[in-house]
Amino acid sequence: MIKLVYCFKKRAGMSSAAFWDYWHNTHTEIAIGMPGVRRLVQSRTVRDPSDPNEPGYDGMAELWFDDWAALATAAASPEWAASTADEANFIEAGSQTYFVTEEHTVQDYVAR
Repeated sequence: MIKLVYCFKKRAGMSSAAFWDYWHNTHTEIAIGMPGVRRLVQSRTVRDPSDPNEPGYDGMAELWFDDWAALATAAASPEWAASTADEANFIEAGSQTYFVTEEHTVQDYVAR
């Protein structure tokens, strides 16, 4: 299984609450329609009030696919194109970066 990890900043002038609301409640409806997505995880930045550093990103999406062919099929789909077009509604243009990974779990949490 492979995972596309996509990091980005919220659109300038958009509040964190509006960013999360749009991404989680509106954009998700588009994203879950992409063919071949086995898992979709949304992670939004949570600020530590004592940390003076600005986070590099406001959000990270993980899209899981069975293999490269499934990712290629998704990327060529109209649903992917619609998802990409919708990003202008909540993502700052040019802030996006991504990478594709194979995840290797070192340790899962085990209650002790």
